[in-house]
Amino acid sequence: MKRSVLAAVAALSLLAAAPANAQTLKWAAPGDAVSFDPNAQLDSFTQNIQSMVYDTLVRRNRQLQIEPSLATSWEIVAPDRWRFKLRQGVKFHDGQPFTADDVVATVMRTIDPGSRNKGNLATVKTAEKVDDQTVDFVLTGPYPLLLNDLTGIFVMSKPWMIQHDSIKPGNTSTGVTTFASTHANGTGPFKLESYEPDARTVMSANEGWWDKPEHNIKRLEFRPIKSDATRVAALLSGEIDMIAAVPLQDIPRVSSTAGVKVVEDPSLRLIFLGFNWKPELQGQPGVKNPLLDVKVRQALWQSLDMDTLQKRIMRGKSRNIATMVAPPVPGYSAEADKPIGYDPAAAKKLLADAGYPNGFKTGLACPNDRYIADEQLCLAIASMWTRVGVQVDLKTESKATYFPRQDRGETDIWMLGWATLPPMDGFSVLSAIFASRKDGFGGANANGMSIPAMDELAKKAAVELDEPKRRAMLAESFKIARDQALFIPLHLQPLAWAMKTNVDMPQFADEYVRPWFAKVN
Repeated sequence: MKRSVLAAVAALSLLAAAPANAQTLKWAAPGDAVSFDPNAQLDSFTQNIQSMVYDTLVRRNRQLQIEPSLATSWEIVAPDRWRFKLRQGVKFHDGQPFTADDVVATVMRTIDPGSRNKGNLATVKTAEKVDDQTVDFVLTGPYPLLLNDLTGIFVMSKPWMIQHDSIKPGNTSTGVTTFASTHANGTGPFKLESYEPDARTVMSANEGWWDKPEHNIKRLEFRPIKSDATRVAALLSGEIDMIAAVPLQDIPRVSSTAGVKVVEDPSLRLIFLGFNWKPELQGQPGVKNPLLDVKVRQALWQSLDMDTLQKRIMRGKSRNIATMVAPPVPGYSAEADKPIGYDPAAAKKLLADAGYPNGFKTGLACPNDRYIADEQLCLAIASMWTRVGVQVDLKTESKATYFPRQDRGETDIWMLGWATLPPMDGFSVLSAIFASRKDGFGGANANGMSIPAMDELAKKAAVELDEPKRRAMLAESFKIARDQALFIPLHLQPLAWAMKTNVDMPQFADEYVRPWFAKVN
């Protein structure tokens, strides 16, 4: 107890050292950006931090609708070729002009075999310079979601990458780092001043930004504060202006504190469990993997009391869901969103029918600083599985080490959150999670799952321009996932931020913090 109190005091002392400024926004979250290299990871929180420094060809506005950004217009000149006209007069933070060469270099870096996020441009074969202000994207075929995908592709400076030997991407999963891992040079609304992993990130307003600022922020200070108690204490003491997210158990206390407000909205982020599809479990070489049996997966799902998890762990703030996509997202169908039902007796019978009357032992891996109540959720899940005879070897760790390990397929049952970013479309789940890791698909399918029907649907949906037909394919994929219990959807994560009353920070369903829309009064 004394140790945790001292840690909280020490953290607050560090925060107090920062100079006060009415146009400085100081904010905190449980985890940190794992890299500033745009191609090194798939973590949406990291991408959120990067979005403050980098621009994209197209972006999402306040209504999360797509609008021009570094590209001012576009046209489909052939079924497999899109042409983009680029914004003139834009400069990178180091003063270099933005040209077509930068877009081509960014695209080729993104689709490089060593890029962690190459799946975000799975249908792009190459990019070709037409002239200094025009770029063609060459696709594998007709593709309806290119603009959606481009909202998550951060444009980098080719001269800067050459100067710093960073033309090739970094990759947090394979341990490849570059100069871009800890430095950044974008065209975005804020400039990266310093990045101290797990300590502090400082940005300053880009006075030469091409867009007209809606914010009044001169300086951004971000601090990862893993401890819920310390993070809340920092806000309530006035040392931090905003926390994202506020711990669910602290919402009543924080919202009743003078000078502080809590903002809550629904989120698109689905929290779910996935499985190891390899012949053997990680911790039991030579033993057949029971997770390959659909009855076992159904039993694990049926033994989870979702209502109790929602009420006790998530404080009633989450929304239980039985499918792998949120209702507002294209591809969702109410038919697939039917709860499987909590029935431990039926779960035990399924295990016995599968040949495991006495259960079995498996690993469960979870982050402890990425999702709301992630560690508490996994502790409760492990306890529920124990009641039906499944012995759980639970391992929780920081996302900095968890996600690379999960991405290498070193886990048996694992937790992941998915907000269908960047496309905000059900195809994100089908192409990245359901499809096999080949032909540019399966970017988040690291554990060997291979369902021919899913692969076929991914290929067809990728080129289907008839929207009703495309959505029907997405819905079919979600029905397959539910019927075969390929994953266990847990809930849609609640979105709750807390901030001083003089901070105006709009909230978005994709959970992105967008300080270029914020004001500190």
